[in-house]
Amino acid sequence: MTFVDLALLAGPAIMMIGLVGHLLIGDLLRRIIALNVASGGVMLVLLAVAAREDVPDPVPQALVLTGIVIMAAVTGVALALARRVDAVSDESEDR
Repeated sequence: MTFVDLALLAGPAIMMIGLVGHLLIGDLLRRIIALNVASGGVMLVLLAVAAREDVPDPVPQALVLTGIVIMAAVTGVALALARRVDAVSDESEDR
């Protein structure tokens, strides 16, 4: 079994674990982590598709690098929003 075969099997499994975790978990922080896990599975599939040929295709590799940067930014914004939601809900409970 080559890396490509393993990545094509593991990528969708990791993506499904992340999506199921996102749908079933109520805590905001864990949902954000679950979305990061799901995006990791998608990126693994993209890398496996790029590595199928003798010479790797640079376009999917560039998409994965762009996806990593975007997910880092989205995670930062989501964590800031989750912190704000938690602070607002604590303030409303104090009243």
